[in-house]
Amino acid sequence: MSKSFRSILITGASSGLGAALATGYARTGVTLHLGARRGDLLAELASACRAKGAEVNTRVVDVTMAAEMAQWIAEAHKLRELDLVIANAGISGGTSDGPESDAQVRAIFAVNVDGVLNTVLPVVPLMAKSGRGQIAIMASLAGHRGFPSAPAYCGSKAAVKVWGEGLRGDLADLGIGVSVIMPGFVTTAMTAVNDFPMPFLMPPERAVEIIMRGLGRNKARIAFPLPTAFIAWLLGTLSPAITDRLLRAAPKKRSGPG
Repeated sequence: MSKSFRSILITGASSGLGAALATGYARTGVTLHLGARRGDLLAELASACRAKGAEVNTRVVDVTMAAEMAQWIAEAHKLRELDLVIANAGISGGTSDGPESDAQVRAIFAVNVDGVLNTVLPVVPLMAKSGRGQIAIMASLAGHRGFPSAPAYCGSKAAVKVWGEGLRGDLADLGIGVSVIMPGFVTTAMTAVNDFPMPFLMPPERAVEIIMRGLGRNKARIAFPLPTAFIAWLLGTLSPAITDRLLRAAPKKRSGPG
């Protein structure tokens, strides 16, 4: 039986998959709690979601700020008990200009890992008290294997992927579902900076359909597109003696917007 979500909190909601997910879930009877750093884009998105009948609350927030996140989540839950929280906020970066800087590596881990922790940890006791809820963690197919073109990004996504998989089993008896989302290439500002071929590039609307269906079924891992997911999984299982040579020859990723 597919779950129906009525009170949804999304981080990184001002653009990309976050905005697309907000739009996908927006309808009459649904309350959306949307957070992001860019207030102007957040306001535009809120208007579009309200036009579809949703009740929308927005918060300009930085996911790396633990206290602010905990306060926002508690306030959102008090307004209407949260039944879906999507830890979506993330940034990217690559090595096209040379080895990653200390600042870039730390920024990526702060948003992609600490930001996920700051979103998920405050909501666990709230959902545990009600005995229900769904948590979604935005990882990536890049989390299957470290790519020389984006070591920090791959590492950050691997961390939240594995944590989410373990958390799923840990919280199951409390009635809380946990899904790890692992997209391939989706048309967003983050992929727009890539100047190399992106096989099976998917529009965000299609990605949202897959994600929403998977979350409704409490699917453990929502990985797509299937051909890219298989290749990424395979790269993670093959010997480094094989993959090292292949991946060193791959195009370098440019740093883009987060």
